[in-house]
Amino acid sequence: MSTIHISDDYPVHHEPENFSDRVALGITKFLRFIADRFFAKRYGHRAVVLETVAAVPGMVGGLLQHLKALRLIKDDNGWVHQLLEEAENERMHLMTFVQIAQPTTFERVVIFMTQLIFYNLYFFIYLFSSKTAHRIVGYFEEEAYFSYSEYLHGIDDGTYENVAAPAIAIKYWKLSPDARLREVVIAVREDEAGHRDVNHTFADELTA
Repeated sequence: MSTIHISDDYPVHHEPENFSDRVALGITKFLRFIADRFFAKRYGHRAVVLETVAAVPGMVGGLLQHLKALRLIKDDNGWVHQLLEEAENERMHLMTFVQIAQPTTFERVVIFMTQLIFYNLYFFIYLFSSKTAHRIVGYFEEEAYFSYSEYLHGIDDGTYENVAAPAIAIKYWKLSPDARLREVVIAVREDEAGHRDVNHTFADELTA
């Protein structure tokens, strides 16, 4: 989705500037704590569940921005397209890691319940404070970038097998036919960096 190139190992962090930002960061840290306890270092399985969550905000934001543009009869300044493209990109992350991690029946139930709860929660957050909602996603993506960096380091040091990239990933990111998991993680991490920057920018614009 994004054309922004990030080369450093750790994400750029947006320091909270107000109560809304602190709430967004608090929600993110709480969910990170749960993910760390539930998945530990099983990054492939973590990615499956977290990408299920990550694919929700773009669709919710796109829908509500679309309705707002219709209601106010004014241009959306490209927000709807950007958000729906983000949702599609995150869905492709999910489809890719399902191929890699092969989630169990229990994890599929967790995916269903997580999506059910998070969709409704995020919908109402966006409805009442779109600025907070975008800041939450910005912080989510900071954590995602960090997690994928850890995953990448684990591949490089041999902790995780550098398996062949799934065909769906090779096609979507236009990778070489012999691409491995390492190339997939790098591509996904670049996407997350773009989503991070876009959503922090949206939150900043709504603050101004």
